[in-house]
Amino acid sequence: MADAAYDAVLVVSFGGPEGPDDVLPFLRNVLRGRDVPPERMDEVAAHYHRFGGISPINGHNRALVGALEQELRASGLDLPVYWGNRNWHPMLADTIRAMAGDGVRSALAFVTSAFSSYSGCRQYLDDIERARAEVGPTAPRIDKLRAFYDHPGYVEPLRERLRAALAEAGGSAPVAFSAHSIPLAMAASSAYVRQLGTTARLVAEGASPGGRLPWQLTYQSRSGPASQPWLEPDISDHLRALRRVGVDTAVVAPIGFISDHMEVVYDLDTTAAQTAASIGLRMIRVPTVGTDAAFVAMVRELIEERITPGTPRRALGREGPLPDHCPAGCCPAPVAPRRPAR
Repeated sequence: MADAAYDAVLVVSFGGPEGPDDVLPFLRNVLRGRDVPPERMDEVAAHYHRFGGISPINGHNRALVGALEQELRASGLDLPVYWGNRNWHPMLADTIRAMAGDGVRSALAFVTSAFSSYSGCRQYLDDIERARAEVGPTAPRIDKLRAFYDHPGYVEPLRERLRAALAEAGGSAPVAFSAHSIPLAMAASSAYVRQLGTTARLVAEGASPGGRLPWQLTYQSRSGPASQPWLEPDISDHLRALRRVGVDTAVVAPIGFISDHMEVVYDLDTTAAQTAASIGLRMIRVPTVGTDAAFVAMVRELIEERITPGTPRRALGREGPLPDHCPAGCCPAPVAPRRPAR
């Protein structure tokens, strides 16, 4: 049985539309408070409409919740699993309200982002507290599980998938590890780039004999104005650079995402794949971890760390497992540059 300190698990994610009528309301939620021109919103909406207005992310999260429920039951952990999103139904406040109605007093939150940054960590913490405030005094206490970018339950499935892709490539090919780009100002205030580099190194070292695999960390899914610097190189630019030096096959491994949602199926499987085809480059895309058994077991391990004293805290990175609680002030929101006085 679980420690009485926690009586539920909450999966927290980004959310996505599940039909054409959802697309613009969803994007308004995502872009609320940001200076994004209407034409850019229409451009992004077209990406979703290309897939019938349905983002794969909610389906993936339903599968993850189901797999985690089975994993917890099999391990004797009597913890119900709830799910709430930042930007679309089930909305986080609605889920927390339901948890309060079910008598949940305290819960552990698994956020579907492996890395530390404002958008991948601090913003979710703020979202949780905002939703709790909306629910009121009956809202349960919610503590976030630690980042898992270097946990073997995340790294090993990525290694297995990369090995299979390299075999498909004929045994060897340069690898482009891909992650969501963020503004340089946001990257500078977090460990995002360092953690991504750790994951890429660990996956590369374990996926090839001797660990001698040519690889590059690249970025995708940029959404900010052209005047704002974001992390580079862009995945498509990197593929073009590989082709210019004579590479004919490249492997693309989206380590920055745990499932094949819109940023993967559009920005990689559509846009990057079209770039590769246009320059005569064979591109092999590595699947994300999804509901791999080792990954689901990892979530259960992260829960056990918090409820069972003495549970091993596994990590492959040199810095060891991160602490349970984020330090005060970590991953702050980036400060917008001041406009010059007129």
